[in-house]
Amino acid sequence: MRKYLAEMLGTMVLVLMGCGSAVFAGNVADTVGAGVGTLGVALAFGLSVVAMAYTIGSISGCHINPAITLGVWLSGRMSSKDATMYMIFQVIGAIIGSFILALLTTTGGFDGPTATGSNTFDPGEMSQAFIAEAVFTFIFVWVALAATAEKGGAGNLAGLAIGLTLVLIHIVCIPITGTSVNPARSIGPALLEGGQALSQLWLFIVAPFVGAACSAMVWKWFAAGHKS
Repeated sequence: MRKYLAEMLGTMVLVLMGCGSAVFAGNVADTVGAGVGTLGVALAFGLSVVAMAYTIGSISGCHINPAITLGVWLSGRMSSKDATMYMIFQVIGAIIGSFILALLTTTGGFDGPTATGSNTFDPGEMSQAFIAEAVFTFIFVWVALAATAEKGGAGNLAGLAIGLTLVLIHIVCIPITGTSVNPARSIGPALLEGGQALSQLWLFIVAPFVGAACSAMVWKWFAAGHKS
């Protein structure tokens, strides 16, 4: 149970800090992250992963992302039970983080673009959004699998490698979808935001899982070649 609760708290921190940067730093214009810019929001998400990696990494591995959990499971590195429980507690953590954001925006001054930092895309650009979320999740999960591998992994620097990769992905993807690459990160804010965020939520679940599944297959292929 400790590792499940660790995933819940880690995902809560990711949503609270990452989405919070978009919500509260975007108070100078109607664009996500206008106050600190795209780079600032990207750093908030990436640094959240780095911080949690060195906080709960030894307890749960610090997935805090159902797409990473799916990739690890498909790679044969965790049981079906643990994968399912990880995903459930990650979503719970994301909802808690989103609820805290909602409380903050309704109990004080707020001038940001959205109340929860939810993911959305232009309805006319669905293909672009799907490709972006699938491809960037593929890259993110592939780095995570490689960095945390027992043989040839990054060891104690894995958390830094994964967090900085998330920063890089956000820099490119924020203008397209607000960047999810993490179904839990999208589910929590969308449930509280409603409207367009909720109606488009399916894409932010399906596309990251597609990308994660592809990355697991690629990582297993490279790993098999490394052993031979």
